[in-house]
Amino acid sequence: MSLRRPSESPSSSLSPPRHALPLTTRNATLEQQVPTQNSTVLAIRNQRSGQSVFEGGRGALAGDARLTTRHGTPSALRIATYNVNGINGRLPILLAWLEEARPDVVCLQELKAPQGKFPETAILKAGYDSVWLGQSRWNGVAILARGAGPIETRRGLPGDPQDDQSRYIEAAVNGVLIGCLYAPNGNPAPGPKFDYKLDWLARLGRHAAQLMAAELPVALVGDFNVIPAEIDVYRPERWLDDALFRTEARAAFADLLAQGWTDALRELHPDERIYTFWDYLRNAWGRDAGLRLDHLLLSPAIADRLEAAGVDRHVRGRPGASDHAPAWIELAD
Repeated sequence: MSLRRPSESPSSSLSPPRHALPLTTRNATLEQQVPTQNSTVLAIRNQRSGQSVFEGGRGALAGDARLTTRHGTPSALRIATYNVNGINGRLPILLAWLEEARPDVVCLQELKAPQGKFPETAILKAGYDSVWLGQSRWNGVAILARGAGPIETRRGLPGDPQDDQSRYIEAAVNGVLIGCLYAPNGNPAPGPKFDYKLDWLARLGRHAAQLMAAELPVALVGDFNVIPAEIDVYRPERWLDDALFRTEARAAFADLLAQGWTDALRELHPDERIYTFWDYLRNAWGRDAGLRLDHLLLSPAIADRLEAAGVDRHVRGRPGASDHAPAWIELAD
């Protein structure tokens, strides 16, 4: 699925990277911030002005490496999110999609790999630098960037020093602050897992409010594990008691939007049924029984650059693929 404004024409345990935060121990908090807010602003400004902020590791891809905006300028920034559901087991599918779609920034979720098992070399060979936060068997998030090394600014969502789940990483890329997130599923609900989900979303909301107050160009990108509205699920009545669709989870997402964040897919196409997830069970893919769980939220400082958005549905149909499909946006320079 490729979604555009109507006036547009189509466009076609390893040591962390040297630009990343040193790893924490299992007994240490994941909540760590590398630079101060002023340093984050400086990193973004340096990238926007073209100053060098990272040396080495910028692989080149063959062919046309840039996208075209509706005004014909080959400078649109494509940001994508993809829950890979196991990065090493599905690495060939990820690499094939990267070569095919050529996004500039990619947020990955559910790495399901410890820090030392992230396939940095293969990703670098594909033309992408990366920062990541791994975890054995569960969770795990990463930010990939083509042509500019991501400058990591935060590892772990603030607000709970005891939370050791690898669900949030943040980096400046091409003058935009990217927050890559993997929110908790929360099932069964009600219960402790749902309570943790609501607490995590509340912490995300507080952090998002701080980012909003800083008036930075920010994209919060990833698997929110929230179905925002009835249009985002194939049979709403079947999901009323599920943690993905319960009133409390939807309210938390709505509270984010009320801060001023733009839901990019819905901004361009408010009335279309758009899915990013199809369960492996009950032939959900074949029946198009999908959910929209993966979102790209833009701060006001960047929302007016939104040019196009889409979901690469065909990737979900490939043998052995994740149960999610990549979703993406394009931002004018």
